[in-house]
Amino acid sequence: MVLLTNPRLKDILPQFQGFLADKKLTDEKYIPFYALRVSQFLTFTNREEDKDMEILIHKFLDHLRIKENIGDALIRQAQDAIKLYLYHYKDGIRFREVRFGQADHLALSSSADVIREMKRCIRLKHYSYSTEQTYLDWAKRFFAYIVETKKINVVECDGNDVKNFLSHLALRHQVSSSTQNQAFNALLFLFREVLKKDLCNISGTVKAKRGMKLPVVLSVEEVKTLLSHLSGKGLLIAQLLYGSGLRLMECARLRVKDLDFDGNLLYVRSGKGDNDRTTVLPEAAKAGLKSHLEKVKALHEKDLAAGYGEVYLPDELDRKYPNAGKMWGWQYVFPAQQLSIDPRSGKIRRHHITDKAIQSAIRKGFQGTGIVKHATVHTLRHSFATHLLMNGINIREIQDLLGHKNVETTMIYTHVLRNMANVPKSPLDMLEEGVPISE
Repeated sequence: MVLLTNPRLKDILPQFQGFLADKKLTDEKYIPFYALRVSQFLTFTNREEDKDMEILIHKFLDHLRIKENIGDALIRQAQDAIKLYLYHYKDGIRFREVRFGQADHLALSSSADVIREMKRCIRLKHYSYSTEQTYLDWAKRFFAYIVETKKINVVECDGNDVKNFLSHLALRHQVSSSTQNQAFNALLFLFREVLKKDLCNISGTVKAKRGMKLPVVLSVEEVKTLLSHLSGKGLLIAQLLYGSGLRLMECARLRVKDLDFDGNLLYVRSGKGDNDRTTVLPEAAKAGLKSHLEKVKALHEKDLAAGYGEVYLPDELDRKYPNAGKMWGWQYVFPAQQLSIDPRSGKIRRHHITDKAIQSAIRKGFQGTGIVKHATVHTLRHSFATHLLMNGINIREIQDLLGHKNVETTMIYTHVLRNMANVPKSPLDMLEEGVPISE
């Protein structure tokens, strides 16, 4: 494989642009962009020690995705530019078309190789660390199933193996439909992004059964009782979960800059589906939040004095703004009690409070309240939506506040409200009251 060393860009690029225009291989308006990507690629190859051209191409595309934070469309444009340059224009270099992120050049031969590549692909797409761990865990469980049942190399598996595994989960382990769907999404990512295979022949999968489930909702009095049994940080968390309709991890990942006290707004960043939204900031929680933030700021200043004080920034923002991670606005509203090592970067940071800590705080609050409903952290979000409906708030507005993609998801609360508001009188009560029952 020939390596392009010290290319004379001033000579090459005009000739390449003329070649594209003469052969009409692309629209004229794209020619300058194609030349730019080729120029970047040639400069990139001179810095790399690897001599394999295909690996160099993959490295360059990955470099673009991370460094410039550009989407798949522009990545494909860069790939096309390199393909035209190497295959159509540059003599002596044979180029086999590759897809962005393709893993065949890595010679994946074991489950460990696949897991490493899967982790790389997940991080390139900026999935959360919890999603990364969930997807990797399902991949490992799938590989263990393949080795146990078929005794083949994991890279040889196909759609039939996925179908059998999903059916195995439903029949042998009797998992819920949501768990089965989670496993399917993880394996879909594995096949599409890592193994570069299409999932076929899975229509016969045995589906985990799921009937219509109504959410558990607290009454207004039950919410009052719960809040009266909470104090300090636990009370603030419960007030935001119920008063703003936050999901558990949306509350945990809340940052100081996301609180708009003057506008009575709370900004949810990168929520479910990686979408941003605004919701209400309860007036009743403002005073407690301000007092709490004073303590958090003192803790942050202590960390800075000790040489720490930097938090994780999403989407490679730490490269674009190197000092932003230490700024007050980026700090978590509910930081962890202890410093910890970031599992991805290896840096010592103060992360946000864990999901288990939030669950434990709310669970302790329910103890002694006398509430016997199977209530969880998410119950407060369900109660937020239902109580807004009871107050006449439009279903579409509630959908926006909750961050639901489809209004059908929000409509479930209308069933709860109907059940609460129009409970028919029992015939037993009518009998006791002497109300005549028509025969």
